[in-house]
Amino acid sequence: MVHEDNPDFFKGRGAQLNTHNKFLKTKYVAEHIEGLDEPLLENSATQLFEETPKKIVSESHSPDLSHMYSINPYQGCEHGCIYCYARNSHEYYGFSAGLDFERKIIIKRNAPELLEQYFNKKNYKPVCIMLSGNTDCYQPVERRLEITRKLLEMFLHYKNPVSIITKNNLILRDLDILTELASMNLIHVNVSITSLNEQLRQKLEPRTVTATGRLAVVQKLSEKGIPVRVMAAPIIPGLNSNEVPNIIKAAADRGALAAGFTIVRLNGSIAEIFSDWIYKTFPDRAEKVLNMIKSCHDGKLNDSDFGRRMSGEGKVAESIHQMFRMSCNRFMAGRVMPEYDYTLFVPRKGRQTSLFDS
Repeated sequence: MVHEDNPDFFKGRGAQLNTHNKFLKTKYVAEHIEGLDEPLLENSATQLFEETPKKIVSESHSPDLSHMYSINPYQGCEHGCIYCYARNSHEYYGFSAGLDFERKIIIKRNAPELLEQYFNKKNYKPVCIMLSGNTDCYQPVERRLEITRKLLEMFLHYKNPVSIITKNNLILRDLDILTELASMNLIHVNVSITSLNEQLRQKLEPRTVTATGRLAVVQKLSEKGIPVRVMAAPIIPGLNSNEVPNIIKAAADRGALAAGFTIVRLNGSIAEIFSDWIYKTFPDRAEKVLNMIKSCHDGKLNDSDFGRRMSGEGKVAESIHQMFRMSCNRFMAGRVMPEYDYTLFVPRKGRQTSLFDS
C-alpha cells in the first residue's frame, strides 16, 4: 500500500490525476515542462463556482431507474470518493472528472426558488424527489451555504415527499425538519456505508465521515422515527465485497429498515481514475480487483447496459447477490420502509402565502 506521506500522493484527495475532458481541445499532461519550477498539479484548496440554472429538478428515463426525479444543489463533491459515477458529469462544465471534481464545486443558490416554481407548475402531481441523485447534498460546503436545508423547508412547506442519499453526518443538523416530514410519511433517508474498515474508508472516500459516524446517523434518525435504508454501495469485488453481512447487521442493529447495494462500474473517465488510484494504493492486488470488476460486466470496466450496469452478472456478481439476500433475510426480516403519503401536497394556490412571500 502507498502511504500518504509519499510526495506524489495528493493528501486528502481521492483522485490522483486530472483526466482528459473529451469535450475540450486542450489536454492535461503529467510531464514536466523544462524550466517550470512549480508542480503542474497542486493540492490546492477547494474552489466554489456559482451557477444560476433555469430549472432544478431532473428526470431520468433510464429503464432501471424508473422515472427518478432528483435535485443536485451541488455539482462536484469534496468527499472525493474514488469510484463516484458522478465524476463524469463534471466534464460537461469544462472540468476534469479527476481532481477537478473534488476541488471545483459548482453551487446552485437559487435551487429552493426553482423548486417552488416546479411545485406550482400547472398540472403538477406530487412525485418523490431525490436529493443527491448525483452528488452528496450534505457535502462540506452545505454546512455554510444551507441550500439543502432550504430545499427541505420547501418540501415541508408544500408537503411533498423527498428522499435523501448521504454519507455525511451533517444531516443531523436538520433533524427538526426531517422529524416533521417523517411524521407525515414524507421522507426516506438512505445512508451510504461502503466499508467498516477505517483504513480502507480513508483511501476510498478521503473526506467522508467514518463508518462509526454514519452508523450513529442511522441510529439517531431511527430513534426519531425517520425511516432509514442503508446503501452498501458500491461493492468493489476484492476490496469491500466481504463486508456486506457486517454492514447490514451493523445498520440493522441501529434501526435501519431496509438495505440496498450496487456493484461498482467504472464508466468514462472513472476507469482511468480508479485504475491509477488502485495501482498506487493497493499495488499488490490491483490486477485482481480490476479483473473481478471486469468479470461482473462482461469483461469490461465500462458498462452502460441497463439492468447489468449497477447489479453486475456472472459468478462473482451472483455470489455478492446471494450474500446480500442472505444478510437481509437474517438481519432485516419483516422490516419495511413506510409508503410515502402523496395526498398531503398543497400547491401555492391552496395557501395564503408563498414561503418566499413576506
